Amino acid sequence: MKKRCVQLIITGRVQGVGYRFAAQQVATQYQLQGWVKNQPNGDVEIIAEGEQQQIDQFIDWAKNGPKYADVHRVAIKHLTASGKFTQFNIR
Repeated sequence: MKKRCVQLIITGRVQGVGYRFAAQQVATQYQLQGWVKNQPNGDVEIIAEGEQQQIDQFIDWAKNGPKYADVHRVAIKHLTASGKFTQFNIR
């Protein structure tokens, strides 16, 4: 199957609540590759590549995040999969 790639910008109370660590765990569970990082404005940015079904499940998870997160919005941008990622990292 063709790999898909998305960029997610998650806004809300998403820093200092374990969002990046949880995102890495969930992405690895769904066999996604890419990265997650905090942005200076308080958002979290994610680039995730993988099969469409796993991407969709990951997006569903991102809309809630880990236990102490308070997600207000997940902006989704579809990108072209590069295939250059071999795992999912925290940046």
